Amino acid sequence: MQKLNTFKLPKNFRGKNAFVVQLWWIVQGIFFRMSPQFMYGFRRFLLRLFGAKIGKNVIIRPTVRVTYPWKVAIGDYSWIGDDVVLYSLGEIEIGKNVVISQKSYICAASHDYLQSDFPIFAKKNTIEDECWLATDVYIAPGITIGKGTVIGARSSVYKDIASNKVCVGNPAKIIRERKID
Repeated sequence: MQKLNTFKLPKNFRGKNAFVVQLWWIVQGIFFRMSPQFMYGFRRFLLRLFGAKIGKNVIIRPTVRVTYPWKVAIGDYSWIGDDVVLYSLGEIEIGKNVVISQKSYICAASHDYLQSDFPIFAKKNTIEDECWLATDVYIAPGITIGKGTVIGARSSVYKDIASNKVCVGNPAKIIRERKID
């Protein structure tokens, strides 16, 4: 079983010092979250100020939560919906023209439950261009979602998904190819 008194956060795990981390959380809680819906440019500015790589005309709703923006990249014209969590303890890379719908959770870290010191680890998540994650989708650490894939509402993804698929369920399973007219 885990012995949490032996847990140690790996050196430089957050990627910035504690002051910058706390400053981001304050900025996010006050300025980002309280900004009016239409102020997409302002939220892009705040994320870029803290090191995120944000493409042009990205739409990010004010209720989005980003743990460490310096570990996030979002491509041009992507949309990040209300109450989405980018749990960016590890890198999260989101391509161009991606839709991540409300209440989805992209998780880039976990713990090794087989070791007594319960070590934390980060694994990069990649969501390639032209994907759509419908409402309330969970993406586990280290997952790649291939270009053009759709993940249905309330699905959970624990394995990589190839390009141009339509997937649903927990765990998500491929139900058909995605063909665009």
